[in-house]
Amino acid sequence: MSDEHADNLRAVEALLFAAEGPCDEDRLAAVLEVPQDTIQGLVEELCERLEGSGLQVVRLAGGYQMATRPRYAEYVQRLREPEAQRLSPQALETLAIIAYRQPITRPEIDQVRGVDSSGVVNSLLEKSLIAITGRKRAPGRPFLLSTTPHFLSTFGLNDLTELPALPEAEQGLAARLPELVSADADQDSGAEEAQAPSAADEEH
Repeated sequence: MSDEHADNLRAVEALLFAAEGPCDEDRLAAVLEVPQDTIQGLVEELCERLEGSGLQVVRLAGGYQMATRPRYAEYVQRLREPEAQRLSPQALETLAIIAYRQPITRPEIDQVRGVDSSGVVNSLLEKSLIAITGRKRAPGRPFLLSTTPHFLSTFGLNDLTELPALPEAEQGLAARLPELVSADADQDSGAEEAQAPSAADEEH
């Protein structure tokens, strides 16, 4: 192994460790100033190098990310106390609707759920699980909502094709990240629905 190759391998390790989210091959190649087609080989070598350690490289949201191995998840969870912010059943339901019907407007979400979703949509926007991706060509030009790369990485998905089967959408998402689901996340089931509209509201 040449000194340059060894240095690039260590650099990939450092970049994936320091990155706040998944890094795709184009980004890694640009930072390292190497051909894009060399990145996959470097990542594969890094995976071999990390065998037997508590860390691994995982592929999420179309990129690579350094992560702890599942067998040590309990220790990591203890370190991160207090627990991560939870998603209520209402938020999980809304997130599932957006994931499968995106891009979708808030009024369309309301129609599916049968209740005003302003509060829960705003909460998902604040958590960066969804984002405004445009406006629909309809009266009032309502905002279009879609999931984000953060949604993919949070739920352990590489892309949207890995979503669970539609009939089990909400349960499938919950199973991927049960610690984010709490039946008592709100003081009452309608708490999030009653919040005042903000970024997710349509202009009239």
